[in-house]
Amino acid sequence: MTDAVGSIDMPDAEDEAPQSKKNRKGGKRGKKGPLGRLALFYRQIVAELRKVVWPSRSQLTTYTTVVIVFVVVMIGLVTVIDYGFQEAVKYVFG
Repeated sequence: MTDAVGSIDMPDAEDEAPQSKKNRKGGKRGKKGPLGRLALFYRQIVAELRKVVWPSRSQLTTYTTVVIVFVVVMIGLVTVIDYGFQEAVKYVFG
């Protein structure tokens, strides 16, 4: 019987191979000091930011306008509901 990985009766190739290397603590990062790790972190941040698809100026303007309009509409809705509750409480409690 087999599963997605391989045969249940046969062990994986990774399991058969003896480990010739010692298990190092930390790998490559274990050899670097705090400044080296900080520099690696900074390089990784820059690499990730290069992958970002930045919006064009017109897209940014559109997105900003949509957000501002949505916030203004929500403020108006909450204000109307709050005023309604205020009037209801005044009516009930005097």
